[in-house]
Amino acid sequence: MQPSGTHDLVRSNPASTDQVLGGLRSADLELVQAAVRTAAEAWPAWRNTAAPARGRVLLEAARLMDRHREELARLISLEEGKAIKDSRAEVQRSINIVEFMSGEGRRFGGYTSGSESATKFAFTTRQPLGVVACITPWNFPLAIPAWKIAPALIAGNAVILKPASATPASAVRLAELFQAAGLPDGILNVLAARGGPAAEALLDAEQVQAVSLTGHTSTGRHVAARCAARGVPVQAELGGKNAAIVLADADLDLATAGIVDGAFGSTGQRCTATSRTIVVESIADKLLDKIVARARQLTVGPGVEESTDVGPAVTAEQRESVLHYLEVGRQEGARDVYTAPLGDLPRGHWLAPTVLDRVQPSMRVAREEIFGPVLSVIRVPDSDSAFEAANSVEYGLAASVYTCDVRAIFQFVDRVDVGIAHVNQPTLGGEVHLPFGGVKASGIGPHEQGRDAIDFFTKVKSVYINYA
Repeated sequence: MQPSGTHDLVRSNPASTDQVLGGLRSADLELVQAAVRTAAEAWPAWRNTAAPARGRVLLEAARLMDRHREELARLISLEEGKAIKDSRAEVQRSINIVEFMSGEGRRFGGYTSGSESATKFAFTTRQPLGVVACITPWNFPLAIPAWKIAPALIAGNAVILKPASATPASAVRLAELFQAAGLPDGILNVLAARGGPAAEALLDAEQVQAVSLTGHTSTGRHVAARCAARGVPVQAELGGKNAAIVLADADLDLATAGIVDGAFGSTGQRCTATSRTIVVESIADKLLDKIVARARQLTVGPGVEESTDVGPAVTAEQRESVLHYLEVGRQEGARDVYTAPLGDLPRGHWLAPTVLDRVQPSMRVAREEIFGPVLSVIRVPDSDSAFEAANSVEYGLAASVYTCDVRAIFQFVDRVDVGIAHVNQPTLGGEVHLPFGGVKASGIGPHEQGRDAIDFFTKVKSVYINYA
């Protein structure tokens, strides 16, 4: 839905702030109510569409996304700022998600079970909820909307998608491709809106039966509390303070590659970014030298340029937040061992990849989510101390360990309290057929992605048929 009137959501290129990319008018209460009403009216026909037919719409959407992949990647880089190679990876992940979920149309349903009675047939069935709201952040403006709306749609729901006000264009383009794939009018509605009365009205709308959110932990807790008053389930993927643990026997070249990619790729603006490296003291200096040497090879520049490794921060506010954390870290005693030179760049929200050493677990830069290209190196005496340090934060999204010791690998898997554990690879991401999500302050409700993703968007009905 595109309201008429003055555009108050005006987006400038974060890599060249003098360039205005476009604008929308933020949805008001009237438009939110209209979107909810439209979705509620359209939903019954989609609910009654056979699940395999719904799957065919998603499969066609995936094909269209593949056909437009370079256009989508460039849009992400212009709007969000990330390097084009990272944007292409995001597009591919979005395609994978939609393609995987299209196949769930053939597997949609419940299960049969033996009954206590010989003349009774017992089974379960899954049914859609109705109208659901999906609230997405700016850092993955295509992939996160895709991984929320795909399971919601395959389950037979109507969706109201509220993308971040900083990056609405990618979500709008995604919705256009779903519509071109054959999704009926009214089933996927995109509301460009800032937080505030319009967002609260969406949460409070009587027809909205579930809310899936990705965002800051404080936002997730607010949404969960507000929806709890109506008994509405909430799925929230929240913050992270992810650690890469490097033990004494690790392959340091492998660890270095994964840590640098995890810390500085996508300008560190990922919930799974490697924010902490926890390294055994005996190899710390050698690892640090390798990390700095590899970081020196990174190119900071506009996301649309092929040579760029690290783009700008998404907004001026995000840049200032990261710079504030850097100053706090230095005041707390962290040692700034490397700050990348920025060189001659256009006017934009630039941040220099930075490595901080001698960080203590009690420091704010070791505990709080920075969401920028900042790596904190924490030195520990042994693996037990490393696992303890990894668990010392309130978050529990992802962690990785670099080691060749099988015993240490399984201790890591058992003891480090996260939703996603990686061995000898970065803290980043995951595969679309497995659940994605965190524990502690990193998540509320069930995880996303994988076959389990459909569970949140459905209700289960147990059925008993007596045929005596």
